[in-house]
Amino acid sequence: MKKREAQNRPSILDIQEINSQSSKAFKEDELLVSDKLNWFNLSVKRFIDLFCSIGLLLVIGWWLFPIIAICIKLDSPGPIFYTQKRNGIYNSVFNCYKFRSMTTDHKQDHKHATRNDPRVTKVGRVLRRTSLDELPQVFNVIYGNMSLVGPRPLILAQNEANAKNIEGYENRHLVKPGITGLAQAKGYRGETELSNSIYFRYKLDMYYIKNWSVNFDLKLIWMTAKTVFSGDENAF
Repeated sequence: MKKREAQNRPSILDIQEINSQSSKAFKEDELLVSDKLNWFNLSVKRFIDLFCSIGLLLVIGWWLFPIIAICIKLDSPGPIFYTQKRNGIYNSVFNCYKFRSMTTDHKQDHKHATRNDPRVTKVGRVLRRTSLDELPQVFNVIYGNMSLVGPRPLILAQNEANAKNIEGYENRHLVKPGITGLAQAKGYRGETELSNSIYFRYKLDMYYIKNWSVNFDLKLIWMTAKTVFSGDENAF
């Protein structure tokens, strides 16, 4: 447990950097969102979302999705896809799509995955380690309730609990949630056992919202790709 907590604990330099930036970002006379969030830049963001999502389906989705689906069905009984209600922009609720990586359990909506979670199947462990279980969220992006980049959407119970403990937590919903975000690009993924880990991810999300730009999104997509392909041990 102590080793796991050390992995989730942000470095002193990271905390100093984010706190320094956020102290400037949250003055009372300033907006909580980037001044670049205008209709033109949001249109560019939407174009990137659609171009990348549709492109992914055309290039690898048509053959990779069936392979994953067959592996899931052979590994354990249950559906191929798993839908989970999560909070979106302006605290709306939507169905988030994933490849099923756990045994069928009606309580999954209320319990976050943990390290060595017995519910995770053999194929599911591979999917979660490589983040392939998140691929169906491109359909959420195409539909419009998610973006490629933004604060990660949480299950409803977890989101409500965090909102009670962290003032201003619901400000994460001022933009669309994303398949990846600043916290994930920096390697903060998986279970959050420590309260300060949750708070640090919140600070990263708010820093992203305050400093958003199209170039920032492109940088985070590249950073996430490097994190995934390098093999992130915090994904489970």
